[in-house]
Amino acid sequence: MIHGILAQCTVTDLDRAERWYTRLFDREPDARSMSGLIEWHLGNGFGVQVFSEPDRASKSSLVLEETDLDAAAARLRAADIGHEGPQPGGQARILQLTDPDGNRVVLTGT
Repeated sequence: MIHGILAQCTVTDLDRAERWYTRLFDREPDARSMSGLIEWHLGNGFGVQVFSEPDRASKSSLVLEETDLDAAAARLRAADIGHEGPQPGGQARILQLTDPDGNRVVLTGT
């Protein structure tokens, strides 16, 4: 039985990515499970891995649910993560972000 998930983004420069994802999650990584891999554990059984794999970099996509999208947008703008603000996105709103390698990170919420 599956009871958790670690979504993954692949990057070319792990140090640069760590700085960006640290600003995104507003905290340092929770784990460095192996060389070239950092993890943020975001809740019971789920999280995000950022993996240095230059040949596959820029082709990842994450969708993360946010409890307060407007507050997240303000916090990210203050953390120097650029975006165009929350937009309509189906039955919710979305905040589209792009990490330094071009990976898509989408926050969704109300």
